[in-house]
Amino acid sequence: MKFIRFKDQEHIVHSAIGQTFSEMYVVPFDNYVNFYYYLKENAKTAEMYIKENSLAPVSIEETALEIPIEADEVWASGVTYMKSREARNYEATNGKLDVLTFYDKVYDAERPEIFLKSTARRTQGPNKELLIRSDSNWQIPEPELGLVIGEGEEIIGYTLGNDMSCRDIEGENPLYLPQAKVWKKSCSIGPAILMPTGIENPYELSIMCTISREHEVVFQGSASVSQLKRKLEELVKFLIRDNDIVPGTVLLTGTCIVPDNDFTLAVGDVIDISSKPIGTLKNYVGSFQK
Repeated sequence: MKFIRFKDQEHIVHSAIGQTFSEMYVVPFDNYVNFYYYLKENAKTAEMYIKENSLAPVSIEETALEIPIEADEVWASGVTYMKSREARNYEATNGKLDVLTFYDKVYDAERPEIFLKSTARRTQGPNKELLIRSDSNWQIPEPELGLVIGEGEEIIGYTLGNDMSCRDIEGENPLYLPQAKVWKKSCSIGPAILMPTGIENPYELSIMCTISREHEVVFQGSASVSQLKRKLEELVKFLIRDNDIVPGTVLLTGTCIVPDNDFTLAVGDVIDISSKPIGTLKNYVGSFQK
């Protein structure tokens, strides 16, 4: 079962739950966190809620989807997959992969890399524009599983995220990480939130990324969350430690899909990040007007 937000023909935003976009049930909750805890406090499932309220199914066009949760903050984890470790090392050493770097150390360290990726006004939903920096020549999307965090350390949902990144800026100096990761419209999440009851084992999720340019595929890759070096609960524990994290915060868990080293995004590219039970997070690449 997944939770979505969508805009009707009168541009009014609604929430809905369902298994597929062709059969969704509108619910009177404008916030996923409130809906989740309403069900939990009343010992109900989403299926029970639909039946008890005699909800009728509606079909939702994917182009009408809005961001599923307006998270005050989106945090991200880095170097949590071997592929990410290799990519960061390539950037930091100009391709000298036999050199030990701090990325190797953080990959094996007890403490993971966690950083603030985005805020609500910087985060886009599905079918929206993402921007590439004007001062970078090596930019890529980073497809990631996103965790919706509830009260305490509870993981209350799963979504997809795009952690847009500038490989040249981070590779030049690790202290430039905030500039390599955070700018206007540099992050997207969606298209839905998969409820915990919708999947027994989140490590079985697969993620695919396709980048199209002028209607031709220029990159395609896939990975499994089972390749993650750390446990999801471990990442959440480190994020909330001595921190001020409100329910509805999203934590991106790192990427295992990295385009070839000679690839960079271009204006007009279309990025599709998909996972079967969640859906497809589609975004269009734009640029800052000069």
